[in-house]
Amino acid sequence: MTETTVEDVLAELAALEDPRVRAVNERHGDDHGVNLTKLRAVAKRLKTQQDLAHQLWETGDTAARLLALLICRPKAFERHELDAMVREARTPKVHDWFVNYVVKKSPHAEDLRREWFTDPDSVVASAGWALTTDRVAKKPEGLDIAGLLDVIEAQMKDAPDRLQWAMNSCLAQIGIEHAEHRARALEIGERLEVLKDYPTPPNCTSPFAPVWIAEMVRRRDAP
Repeated sequence: MTETTVEDVLAELAALEDPRVRAVNERHGDDHGVNLTKLRAVAKRLKTQQDLAHQLWETGDTAARLLALLICRPKAFERHELDAMVREARTPKVHDWFVNYVVKKSPHAEDLRREWFTDPDSVVASAGWALTTDRVAKKPEGLDIAGLLDVIEAQMKDAPDRLQWAMNSCLAQIGIEHAEHRARALEIGERLEVLKDYPTPPNCTSPFAPVWIAEMVRRRDAP
């Protein structure tokens, strides 16, 4: 069996490039034109290949990096590698997949959460907030929930877009999962009005925290 080279993969990704897909993605800040279902099919065929994942990431190409995140071994990355990668993951989809598919599965996740949470780079900080939101939902023991609400209340309104979105997600998750903090989370959301007018498709829940919290709690408590 011949080994798959990074050149082979890049050629395959180039063949999958679709101008219509790129046009849609570019409206969301992503610079690639590969249908993600087709990208996942390539990843399924390649299976886990850590060395190839490293090489694909180093190309800097967004589609190649997304593929790298699907075929890598998350627990194999050293902490300093993950820190370098988050600073290189500038497009929204790469950033999102990196945090959710790699960092959350890493033994370094908690250390990096604490480190990134207050990073001066707002995109890096948004990764710290995304990891914090995950802990709010799944493992809140030891978190200062009231302290998180203090930071959100003071900083979310004027935060850059990506960081604001991550802080808002954390606010909503606190309101959904922690009944004792729900009234304050709702009050902060109502007063700051972050994402209140965000265009939301029919049958989708608004990211405006008070609406989001109320809907998720209603669904969970429904008979």
